[in-house]
Amino acid sequence: MRELSTKAYAAHDPTGILSPFSLDRREPRPHDVLIEILYCGVCHSDLHQARDDWGGSRYPMVPGHEIVGRVTRVGSEVTKFKAGDIAGVGVLIDSCRTCNPCKSGLENYCVEGMTGTYNAIERDGKTLAQGGYSTQIVTDEQYVLRIPPGLDLKAVAPLLCAGITTYSPLRHVGVKAGMKVGVVGLGGLGHMGLKFAASFGAEVSLISSSPEKEADARRLGAHHFVLSTERSSMKKFDSYFDVLLNTVSANHDYNPYLRLLGLNGTMIIVGLPSQASTVEPFQLLKNRRRLLGSGVGGIKETQEMLDYCAEKNIVSDIELIAIQQINEALERMEKGDVRYRFVIDLASLKG
Repeated sequence: MRELSTKAYAAHDPTGILSPFSLDRREPRPHDVLIEILYCGVCHSDLHQARDDWGGSRYPMVPGHEIVGRVTRVGSEVTKFKAGDIAGVGVLIDSCRTCNPCKSGLENYCVEGMTGTYNAIERDGKTLAQGGYSTQIVTDEQYVLRIPPGLDLKAVAPLLCAGITTYSPLRHVGVKAGMKVGVVGLGGLGHMGLKFAASFGAEVSLISSSPEKEADARRLGAHHFVLSTERSSMKKFDSYFDVLLNTVSANHDYNPYLRLLGLNGTMIIVGLPSQASTVEPFQLLKNRRRLLGSGVGGIKETQEMLDYCAEKNIVSDIELIAIQQINEALERMEKGDVRYRFVIDLASLKG
């Protein structure tokens, strides 16, 4: 079988420094779609995995799971896509397909474990999956998303992770008009959480340690701003919220935020700190509060989100970069110096 030579950028060790790399993509099988990558978002998990912060990183590693591109070829049995279509690939490229979650459209919760777009072994048991910091990708059509027309493609890319990571749990807990939602942290995830919660009709607040983020929070849909480092500001919202969306990936204490939840309130964890937070049982007992984890979304729900974003004209706030700027961008992202998502223009790798 012929293979497709592909330019990319890869990390080679836990320093996380990325450099030019070449890999071979497989020729499309009957159900495969070959996509020329136009844009790829830069997720905080790309940095964590490139640096082996969570353990288990495999090198060489081509990160990237917020992929938007143009279909250039399809396999003989593909029915959902044709050459020229604009398509996306998100956080997963395969799953067992037979367990109850997979059959329910929740492939992200596959009992065997979903196959990640990168830093994962594909279902053949030997091929190292490589992601979107590259010029092209081959993916089974079942795990490819249709990008609705009319949206800014470069700003669509982060929806494939940051978007679905916040949309899915907010939908799961039934956020709607009349509910009070607090978003903890304003970054790649937080800014999407604000946009979605506001679009669902909720009363939305940003909870942040950075007072300079108040103006942007209000621009993005927040009705209130809570300064987490100011005791009086936090006290004002004691037992106030129905839902908290905690997007913070830095190590932090969950307990001050749990105190903000009212009766039957839920704090959703979507940020991934490298160290576990201690939770005081009393904070859960009071008001019958809940902690809820949520991991991205299945293919069906991700498509639903993309269609919703097209209807409501919701995209990410981005800063477009060339691939040659990726190491600087990762350093800036670690410092929170991006509003609110870096996106790589892969044309910079095709010359």
